[in-house]
Amino acid sequence: MLSRDIRDPAALPRLLLSLLAIALLWPGMQLSELDLGVFLAKDSASDMGLFVAAFWPPAHGEEFLQLLFDATLQTLAIATAGMALALLLAIPASLLASRALSLSAAARGGRPGWWSQLLRWPVRGLLIFLRSVPEIVWALLFVRAVGLGPTAGVLAIAITYSGMLGKVYAEIFESVDQRPAHALLLAGGGRFTAFLYGILPNAAHEVVSYTVYRWECAIRASVVMGFVGAGGLGQQIDLSMRMFAGDEVASMLLTFLGLVMLADLISRLLRARLV
Repeated sequence: MLSRDIRDPAALPRLLLSLLAIALLWPGMQLSELDLGVFLAKDSASDMGLFVAAFWPPAHGEEFLQLLFDATLQTLAIATAGMALALLLAIPASLLASRALSLSAAARGGRPGWWSQLLRWPVRGLLIFLRSVPEIVWALLFVRAVGLGPTAGVLAIAITYSGMLGKVYAEIFESVDQRPAHALLLAGGGRFTAFLYGILPNAAHEVVSYTVYRWECAIRASVVMGFVGAGGLGQQIDLSMRMFAGDEVASMLLTFLGLVMLADLISRLLRARLV
């Protein structure tokens, strides 16, 4: 009777990869000065307990709810306006950075010429620069330039997210089937026509999904940038935390949770319409 070898042939490579991961992770933990024991310290636990206890019940006064409503609208406005400005740059930049609408690629069976690639590198370099600087850094710079308020947050989101959206859009356009667009280009159609009828129908689902996801990220980013004076919910949370008003912080965190759930619902509805 033949005996079956039940040993996993990939066990040794997996073990070596796990040991390598631990060897690389340990220096990183040391450099980050991670110390989870601080949560067990008596003073820290007591302070956190008192602060969290102040969260209940959440603030619900009429004057505060009006302030919360205005801050929420401002947060949505910052995220939406920033995304709109980002799209104005990201869409044309993604088309310039993508090989999807390259005439040389259409003529050479999907392989673009070196001159075509050379022309795309400056656009790709611009997108790399725009997304390499975090939006919080741009917000700090714009707060100094234009003063406190939502304008700094809108500009920070517009610059950073234009780089992110442009890069991902270009990759999405290149990942779909290129043959319809190439056929339109070779038949004498313009690039806009090739994009509209050859690329966009296949890429629309991913583009919409990623755009709504980035809008959700922009909402979160606008809250974070409020801590440096860019307005919205973040600025109000910062003020309430400085005053140790835990009930107000709880109400604003619940509102922020509702905004993220709203973005997720919109994403689901749009994806369902495109299926």
